[in-house]
Formats: sequence, structure tokens, C-alpha cells
Amino acid sequence: MTARLEGKCAIVTGAAQGLGRAFSVGLASEGASVVLADMNLVGAEEGASLIQEAGGQAISVHVDGSNPAHTQIMAKTALAAYHRIDILVNNAGIYPIKPWDHITLEEWNHVLAVNLTGPFLCAQAVFPTMQAQGYGKIINISSGAFFAGLPNFLHYVSSKAGLIGFTRALAREVGDHGIRVNAITIGLTQTEGVKSLVTQGVFPEEAGDQMAAQQCIKRREQPEDALGAVIFLASPESDFITGQTINVDGGWAMH
Repeated sequence: MTARLEGKCAIVTGAAQGLGRAFSVGLASEGASVVLADMNLVGAEEGASLIQEAGGQAISVHVDGSNPAHTQIMAKTALAAYHRIDILVNNAGIYPIKPWDHITLEEWNHVLAVNLTGPFLCAQAVFPTMQAQGYGKIINISSGAFFAGLPNFLHYVSSKAGLIGFTRALAREVGDHGIRVNAITIGLTQTEGVKSLVTQGVFPEEAGDQMAAQQCIKRREQPEDALGAVIFLASPESDFITGQTINVDGGWAMH
């Protein structure tokens, strides 16, 4: 086990499966104690068990990121267990598919609540601790869809674009406290959620093949492909980087 994050505490939202599960396991492999936060508590508990079985430190917590009471409990749970919060990975997100003129106001508000308000509330919840420590890393998981403006994802793309602006503005406000804020835009990744959309017939399999064919690295993106960027931004190696966006999509979008 390497130890770039030894002694650090990381919170990962949307940690029950897919990208969040991969990030949690990867951060733990670098020595971090990990709090796996998700509405799917069973999945979060399974991820925590995997880390514990490998000799790492991890706990799970039920969190609806759009609920301020939940995010405060999340931060308090992390502090009670590990006495510090060094890293927040705002990964939780939803991506329903629908033509823009069929999206209801309720659906629009729900996507923005999860994908944009959630990171805001989570950042607010961990800020007092990071401020007191004089150090922290906030990593916002955005999407390569921001660069392309994909059709049938207007609410999703809008929320992920907002997350880029959120990253830049927050970095300006918390830099004096030693807190770094960065974003990662990720391509179409073979997560359980994406595979489920294909199985349901909502997202055609050939669309994924077409996107992969347009990449410089012509294969489907896997959750582990973004892990290196997350660990880099979480580690001291990136301490002089803030307000930036790293694109991890095999060269589909050039940024």
C-alpha cells in the first residue's frame, strides 16, 4: 500500500457503486480513511467492507446530498470517526434522459438539487473543519458533456456546467484558508448506471461505441480511469493547483 494520503480523511459522495466506489477504494489504497456517503446505504456499506477487508479504514453513512441536515450529519460522522476532514469528492449525480421540452419543472429542479445544490451543501458542511485545519481538497466531478452540449441531457449538462463555475468561484473564496477546489470532467463511463440505461433501452449501445470511436484512446472508459486524477488532486502533489478543470475522457473532448 502506498501512502500519499496517510493520515487523511476523505468523504466521497455517491460512493455506493460506479465511480464513487472506485474513488473510495483508490483513496483508501493510498492510506486515506474514507467515509462512503450515499442514499444507497447498503451499497455504501458493501464498499466500506471491501476497504476494511483490504486493511483500510472506512465507514458508510446514509446521505441525501440535497438535504442540508444530511450533509451536516455526514460531516459530523466523519469528524467523530477520524477527527478531521481533508478531502471531499463531490461525485453524487443523476443523469436522466429526456428531450428538453419534455422536462418538467420538478424534474429540472431535482437534477439541479442533486448535481449542483448537493456539492454546495457538502462543501458548506466540511468548510468549518477545513478552515480550522488551514487545509483541504474539494474535488467536484463534472462531465465531458459540458464541452459537447449533448442533446436530451439539458438538465444534466446545465448542472455539470454549473459545477465548473462553482469550482472556480469557490476556489477564489477559500484559497486564503488553504483549501483547494478543482473539477474533473469525465467521459461516458461504464458504470452500473450507464449499463442500466442500455439494458432499459433508454441509451443505445451503439451510441457508446460511436463516442469511443471518436476518442484518441478508442475504448470504453472505466471507473478506474479517472482514479489517478482524483488521487492527484487529493494529494499534496497538487497543492499549488486550484480552480482548474481536468478532462479525463480518452481524448473525446479537447480542453
